[in-house]
Amino acid sequence: MSIDRRHFLTAAAAGCGLGLHGLASQAQTGHAHPPLPEAKSSADPYARLQGGTPHHLTADQESQRSFDSPAPKGPLGRWIGRAALPIPRSEMAWATELGGRLHVIGGYGEGRVDRGYHHVYDPKTDRWYDAAALPRGANHVAVASLEGRIYAFGGFLEQNRNPDHNAYVYDPALNSWSPIAPLPRPRGAAAAIALEGKIHLIGGASSPTSERASVGWHEVYDPKTDSWSLRKALPGARDHVGSAVHQGRIHIIGGRFNTFEYNTGLHHVYLSDRDTWELRSPLPTPRSGHGLVAYRGRFFAMGGEGGIINKPGQQTVFGQMESYDPLSDSWQSHAPMPTPRHAVGAVAIGDFIYVAGGGAVLGGSVQSAIHEAFTLS
Repeated sequence: MSIDRRHFLTAAAAGCGLGLHGLASQAQTGHAHPPLPEAKSSADPYARLQGGTPHHLTADQESQRSFDSPAPKGPLGRWIGRAALPIPRSEMAWATELGGRLHVIGGYGEGRVDRGYHHVYDPKTDRWYDAAALPRGANHVAVASLEGRIYAFGGFLEQNRNPDHNAYVYDPALNSWSPIAPLPRPRGAAAAIALEGKIHLIGGASSPTSERASVGWHEVYDPKTDSWSLRKALPGARDHVGSAVHQGRIHIIGGRFNTFEYNTGLHHVYLSDRDTWELRSPLPTPRSGHGLVAYRGRFFAMGGEGGIINKPGQQTVFGQMESYDPLSDSWQSHAPMPTPRHAVGAVAIGDFIYVAGGGAVLGGSVQSAIHEAFTLS
């Protein structure tokens, strides 16, 4: 860690009468966190990016919705409506869970694409709260929780392009973000996965802005040293992937090659002890911008998008809910999302999967405040 960043964090801890270890311990136990102001749910389910104005989906836009999965049927499960997001938004981080709450960070909203929004949902009260915003707003920021803190990496400063190299850590005990070592190479729409005390940043898209090409980069951030190291690159460079961990192995599922016109169902697993990748059974419905969470020993993939902008009949927003069993390397399908969306904030808390916000149509023109939860109970 650089002297400046270490001094900043140490000074903040000292001001609270805690060492760095004390801050981390306090964050993990969930005690003494500053109360967050409540954020009322949006009265409008959708908003247009252009102008940030309320929007009602047209028949053509609703026709983009897709529900049918080719995967064998599994337990149906059920969806229930939850408190809507405070602001219709999309293209934020894929979201993360911390202390039993859902954190949704960055993205598009209110007519801009470089928002630093940080909304926090408490499933116990079915309420949203405002937390400290990112120091610099961006879309497609990668986030992950580790040892009581949230880490945010990169993102785009323009609409799905112009990658950023900034990185930050959020301390819930202080409700504040601090800068950490920047990304070795700027990128957005990457996957951030915590494993063995470090965070793996995999895939995404980078510069030049005019090309916005997918990358297979695999870089690892170590919070203890505030430094980055390289690992074996992801085979098949892509962005907007789904990511999850099972038994110490990282799964990267689906995504796109440069654009949602070239979605893939590719499924790779990273073996950290051998620094190598292996193929697994592909996602039955190829898509990108989908959520992926670990729930009941399986990975559940929901939402996503694909197709060609301004091509009626070739634009799709996916509602499919498909789950993967890492033990049998097989997929099955479940009750689809009532409201298909992409670039959602999705996490599992308790016996529910919470899926908040996201794009309601192909691309970033319409944001949603819709929030729905899935359970197999």
